[in-house]
Amino acid sequence: MAYPDSSTFCCSSRFHCHGFGRNSQHVSGMIRRRNTTTSSSKHDLPSDVVEKLPRGSSDTAIELVDGNFSWELSNPTLQNINLKVFNGMKVAVCGTVGSGKSTLLSCVLGEVPKISGILKVCGTKAYVTQCPWIQSGKVEDNILFGKQMDREKYEKVLEACSLKKDLEILPFGDQTIIGERGINLSGGQKQRIQIARALYQDADIYLFDDPFSAVDAHTGSHLFKECLLGLLSSKTVVYVTHQVEFLPAADHILVMKDGKITQCGKYTDLLSYGTDFMELVGAHKKALSTLDSLDGENVSNEISTLEQDVNVFGTQGSKEEEASKDRQNGKTNESEQKGQFIQKEERVKGKVSFSVYWKCITTAYGGALVPFILLAQILFQVLQVGSNYWMAWATPVSTNVEPPVEGITLIVVYVSLAIGSSSCILARSMLLVTTGYKTATILFTKMHYCIFRAPMSFFDSTPSGRILNRVSTDQNSLDTNIPRQIASFSFIMIQLLGIIAVMSQAAWQVFVVFIPVIIVSICYQQYYIPSARELSRLVGVFKSPLIQHFSETISGTSTIRSFDQQSRFQETNMTLSDGYSRPKFNIAGAMEWLCFRLDMLSSIIFAFSLIFIISVPPGFIDPGLAGLAVTYGLNLNNIQALMIWNLCKMESKIISVERILQYTCIPSEPPLVIDENQPDSSWPSNGEVDIQNLKVRHAPHLPLVLCGLTCKFHGGLKTGIVGRTGSGKSTLIQTLFRIIEPAVGKVMIDNINICSIGLHDLRSRLSIIPQDPTMFEGTVRNNMDPLEEHTDEEIWEALDKSQLGDEVRKKEGKLDSKVSANGENWSMGQRQLVCLGRVLLKKSKVLVLDEATASVDTATDNLIQQTLRQHFADSTVITIAHRITSVLDSDMVLLLSQDIGAGLIEEYDTPTKLLENKSSSFAQLVAEYTTRSKFSFEESDDH
Repeated sequence: MAYPDSSTFCCSSRFHCHGFGRNSQHVSGMIRRRNTTTSSSKHDLPSDVVEKLPRGSSDTAIELVDGNFSWELSNPTLQNINLKVFNGMKVAVCGTVGSGKSTLLSCVLGEVPKISGILKVCGTKAYVTQCPWIQSGKVEDNILFGKQMDREKYEKVLEACSLKKDLEILPFGDQTIIGERGINLSGGQKQRIQIARALYQDADIYLFDDPFSAVDAHTGSHLFKECLLGLLSSKTVVYVTHQVEFLPAADHILVMKDGKITQCGKYTDLLSYGTDFMELVGAHKKALSTLDSLDGENVSNEISTLEQDVNVFGTQGSKEEEASKDRQNGKTNESEQKGQFIQKEERVKGKVSFSVYWKCITTAYGGALVPFILLAQILFQVLQVGSNYWMAWATPVSTNVEPPVEGITLIVVYVSLAIGSSSCILARSMLLVTTGYKTATILFTKMHYCIFRAPMSFFDSTPSGRILNRVSTDQNSLDTNIPRQIASFSFIMIQLLGIIAVMSQAAWQVFVVFIPVIIVSICYQQYYIPSARELSRLVGVFKSPLIQHFSETISGTSTIRSFDQQSRFQETNMTLSDGYSRPKFNIAGAMEWLCFRLDMLSSIIFAFSLIFIISVPPGFIDPGLAGLAVTYGLNLNNIQALMIWNLCKMESKIISVERILQYTCIPSEPPLVIDENQPDSSWPSNGEVDIQNLKVRHAPHLPLVLCGLTCKFHGGLKTGIVGRTGSGKSTLIQTLFRIIEPAVGKVMIDNINICSIGLHDLRSRLSIIPQDPTMFEGTVRNNMDPLEEHTDEEIWEALDKSQLGDEVRKKEGKLDSKVSANGENWSMGQRQLVCLGRVLLKKSKVLVLDEATASVDTATDNLIQQTLRQHFADSTVITIAHRITSVLDSDMVLLLSQDIGAGLIEEYDTPTKLLENKSSSFAQLVAEYTTRSKFSFEESDDH
């Protein structure tokens, strides 16, 4: 039988040196390539939807002939649209909820696929969306939107949009950093910044989608007069509105219904023959009749008994001075504050703490499997060295020498050792995968839980890009790289010790060179690590704004395209991509720098080993042992470099665990349930809300938004809250739900401090229709009844009461009709009606309406108000509305003011009492609204 020769050592050694890690890299690369190909193959918007004409080439700004458009080819959204808008015309678009008004503007922008027809647009466009799209960044940058600063023009735009006072209130004026989606601005402020952005562009055609719904009556009048009739007097303007009082000023009015233009013409002409138009105007007149009835209304006995309680407001005046002082102190301390609402991403500096490594190792099963993993690797190394020793000992030096054992014995022992080492590798791999999977799962679950339980202030001040970066990139690193990296370093250390043991038997003199070289290698490693570590942290920090910018760009696509700003956003994306790639490239360069030096040093050791073995006299070293030493010396060339390389790589990758652990320590909201302080199941039975000296700020380093608010909302009564945009109305509602925790003071509901009970007990007993209506991806049924507590009959009843029943019945799937993400396939008004349907199903004792009907027409609003009066007659209803008619039938009206200080009560009384005092701010607000509305009707009557 032939025995193996010396080449056996080299072959078996190289087999152990080369792993199979590159297979997974190849598969990962193939998947990335496939995903990239799939994304790039998706169709762009057809370029022939709109025929764009150069500025000044035609006296027609917009021309639409026999236009049919559809979001879904199977169901046309707009049908037989014929429209011709000349330069300088003001065209108003009105109609019921879901009639296609917003889609018409999207058609002009080229955002809706065209089935047939001709669409021509002459000149540049500017677009104001119904749901404001605000970029993260400075207020100034949002207004300029890529244009150069023209100070005179800029000031005119601010004045026309009534933004100067708001900028005075913001801590850094127009240099204030706006959070994602304008989170630190009120709805009205976001809308006016959006309008200012459009005005500053100096475009030829302006498209406004319900721009006045989010602002109060006074601000709406100012915007219409100074913007549409002032700065844009010579421009072409198409504006969608539900407010009838803004229609008479239009040169042309389009009335839409069911995706068609049913009527068009001047205001006076439509009044004479327009049935659909008369329904809208008639509903508005009906709402205005409430104003006239208030003049002769006798206040009910129940309301009159509140006059003593209203005196609570008398104490407010004494607190105004205190509140003013608080605000002054806030301003004087601004220089000492951390700064903007949106803070820079937290980045640890210096060496990674040992606790991060320890946490990563001991998270799974308390680290109980780690010793077994190391033991399996040690046994593998011992068996591997043993098998090579066995081959060296059992193989004869030459054919003339008798072998110490039989050939079959040699093979059996060698195979047994190989099977043993393979079993150790299998056990090691299984334990490692189990530990890595468990560690990644536990840390992800903790991070996931902490993010979901984080207070709203965390999401207000943390862009979504940062969160997505942690739960995607960092988590992926923990899933796929970090356990393997830590294990590889440990295994290579054990393997290195095995090689050292072998070489010490054959050529211990090598260590005269080996030890100094190791010291030099460690010095290189210490020099490399700080740079690599900070570069790895920078990769994480630079990736967050890239993700955030991409997310914002996707959500604002229609606005970006309407302003022809695609190239600027592409350039910004490339700049951010370069910023993200730069530290990654430097990491690769630094690693090559390190590897080159380590390879040189390890080659020195190997060369010295060869020279030593060759130079010794014959017989001084056993030939088999010498061959084994040479083979292991060859491996040492790789192992030493791999050890230092893995150590550096491990510290670079462990930063992902460091970043994940930061998000597992986010302070959480108060408990959902406090067992020892749970309210009765019938709470709140009366619905009385008592607010005592309430002071609220959005973050500890920001000024107060509500400054010592004191008032009482009596159970079973309707209270309307009005005030200029940014006066703190929505903040008050957020405090009621403990979205924001009070800094000082308390809120009592039926004599229970809301801060003393669990969040679930509080929020589950209240209902709200928010300012920004939310629909989730799924079906109509899921959105109406998320907890599946109601029957289909009850859901249909709620839909009918919220004026959506007929719309849902038209859909093929009825209650199972699909709802896309964020309800994008539903209009803004329809989304608000879905939210109304939810609260009708819930039937809470306390109901909050935050601009609940801002995006619906007056006729629908009247029906909704009637439904609310009927079904919530015994409930406490708190209404925030800029539409005056929505609060006039309230039992009490609370007016918040910014003149004295944010979040201070200026007036609080019954509507009748406030209107009797002609000098009251509420009376002036109503008078302005009434004058504006009645003027339009008187003007039409004259014609």
